[in-house]
This record gives sequence, structure tokens and C-alpha cells, in this order.
Amino acid sequence: MVDKPVRAGLTDFERAVVDVLEATEPGDVLAYGELAAEAGYPGAARAVGGVLRRVDGLPWWRVVAANGRLIPHAPDRQADHLAAEGVACIDGRVVPGG
Repeated sequence: MVDKPVRAGLTDFERAVVDVLEATEPGDVLAYGELAAEAGYPGAARAVGGVLRRVDGLPWWRVVAANGRLIPHAPDRQADHLAAEGVACIDGRVVPGG
């Protein structure tokens, strides 16, 4: 289980990203851009990655590139988390509809 992220000191943008990501359920997968848009900040996909790096306790593994690619520095770890939630990954990518 992931601990709830600490909210003190977060910017409005960071809080919005945290709110959207906390509302996801196991098995949900979002692209960085989708998460940014749902948080009310369309076009801020890159900044979402910064939030995931800075804020502990988020289910970061549910966020992938727009093409389904997993994070380059830990694709196996991300794939393991996703597989535990029923999401299939092959060759470093989420399987669409899988």
C-alpha cells in the first residue's frame, strides 16, 4: 500500500495533480498529458513528471507516456506494479486494452 502524500507546501498545480492521481483506481493508467489536463493544466505533461519525482506516496506507476511507454529508468519495476493491478505490459509498454 502506498502512503498518502504529504500536502503541506504543495503548489496549486501539485495539489491538483495529486488529487487526480489519488482518484485513480488500481488498474487505471493515464498518460502524463491526460493527467495534466484532468488536473486543469492542459499542456503541462512534463511538469507532471516533476510532481511524481517530488511528492512521495503517489501511485506513480499508473502514469505512462502517451504511447504507453513505461519510465526508462525503471520499466521492470513499473511493469511489476502495473501487473499487480491487472495491467499487461510487453516490451516496456502498456498493452492497449490489456
